[in-house]
Amino acid sequence: MRKIRSIYKLYLRLLKRYGRPEGFWEKWCKRKKTKKDKEEIVLGAILTQRTNWKNVELALRNLRKAGILSIEKIYQAGNPEGMSSTSYGVKKNLKLIESLIRPSGFYKQKAKRLFQLCEFIIEDCGTLENFFSKDLRSCRKQLLKIYGIGPETADSILLYAGDLPIFVIDEYTRRFVKKYHIENKFSYDYLQQLFQQNLPKEIKIYQDFHALIVLDSKPHHPI
Repeated sequence: MRKIRSIYKLYLRLLKRYGRPEGFWEKWCKRKKTKKDKEEIVLGAILTQRTNWKNVELALRNLRKAGILSIEKIYQAGNPEGMSSTSYGVKKNLKLIESLIRPSGFYKQKAKRLFQLCEFIIEDCGTLENFFSKDLRSCRKQLLKIYGIGPETADSILLYAGDLPIFVIDEYTRRFVKKYHIENKFSYDYLQQLFQQNLPKEIKIYQDFHALIVLDSKPHHPI
């Protein structure tokens, strides 16, 4: 019971101190997201791997200027022949995507991850909306099968783009747990269950709390 009160209490204290998340978090934590918002969040979740958001913004800006800041356009850019991934001998052309997302770092790996995610959405689901209409467990399982998508990236996509109730655990969350002496176990699954069991099961709380945890990691005095 102490953990239940302390975790939720910390959320309320963060919210009182910082208010609703701002900057790029404002879009990620929006209550009503457009199709465009959701697709940009999905792409951003891949691009933000092992880099800072400033570099991600540069990559997103390049994709936007090139007119391919969408799941369908990324898929088309990497599959100019319009052939299914099951077609024998088909080679994907990711050079354009690589050049545009270069500021995000690890651009070759990320281009492949972006394309394979978009390929899955288009070829297996038709649309992102169709994908998110499945149950949470199925969505997560399918994302984790895609090259380069681990639990943190999958859960970021599900929580922020899909508005599905799953708490994201990242290095910021682990630092937060250590900083406020919440727990001394730090495995992904354990911390995820800890937060989910000790918070109201509300999307807005999951989204805002994780964003506020990231904000609280910046250099300043603790709450």
